[in-house]
Amino acid sequence: MNRLGTGRYEPNRTSRRIKGEVFKVACLLATLTGLVVLALLLASILFSTLRHTPGESLAESLRGLPSFLMRLLSRFSSSEADRAGFKAGVAGSLWLLGLVALMAIPTGVGTALYLEEYARPGRFKSIVQTNIANLAGVPSVVYGLLGLALFNRAFGFRAFALGPSLLTGALTLSLLVLPTVVIATREALRTVPNTLRQAALALGATKWQVVRDHVLPSAMPGILTGTILALSRAVGETAPLLLVGAAGAIRSRPRGPGDRYTALPVEIYNYAQEPAVAFQSVAAGGILILLIMLLTMNAAAIVIRNRSARLPRA
Repeated sequence: MNRLGTGRYEPNRTSRRIKGEVFKVACLLATLTGLVVLALLLASILFSTLRHTPGESLAESLRGLPSFLMRLLSRFSSSEADRAGFKAGVAGSLWLLGLVALMAIPTGVGTALYLEEYARPGRFKSIVQTNIANLAGVPSVVYGLLGLALFNRAFGFRAFALGPSLLTGALTLSLLVLPTVVIATREALRTVPNTLRQAALALGATKWQVVRDHVLPSAMPGILTGTILALSRAVGETAPLLLVGAAGAIRSRPRGPGDRYTALPVEIYNYAQEPAVAFQSVAAGGILILLIMLLTMNAAAIVIRNRSARLPRA
């Protein structure tokens, strides 16, 4: 270290060491904030669920929790807390999840592939990238208003209006998660080294063969992770679905994309607004079911990502 550096760092070494430790503790507390908030949230939901679960003690209530959740899953919505359930909401959410995956994943991955592998640097690419980044930060309620005007009412052209159907909700949620899918896929594609592309091209492969056989398989773990996280957001959204006409209470499961529907977050929202105390445990039970769905999706993403990472590359 030169003289200037020695003069700058040697004095007050004890004070600087203390400041470093304080900064380290502050960073650790910031890291633990998320875990503490999540633990408090789960404890609050579990307490609200167990408060009206049959059982004289906490242990008996915990043992009765699985049967309580199964009862909620097997019943349709009702104005009586003892008969209320989420059967239609869970079915509607699964329909939405499948339709959103069918529409958002191919479109988002294709957009990212074009921007990263085919588009030349220029004004058009810059404008598209900027707009995608801006769309990722737009509040979900704005997407709900867009879906209401574009898909539900078709700007007043009744012949093209889809009405408050399952397809309207899926199209709206697809627009909502599309920027996230594009950004996550682009980040995954950027992790693929250029030497891999250059080596494949040098051996005579076409651009499409390089993308199909080398780039996509190498980026697949990151693409899957980002895509499933985007779908998890779609499953938990409420505001856009309320705006595009998701029914608050419905006693049948949708049979096709053109049917009326409800969704699990919408039913939770409606039960949470009920003044009766018994509905609080019903709403909390619905939140637990939604959390189980989200955690299952995240676990599936981790398994698929790890298996993709272990597969041999062509």
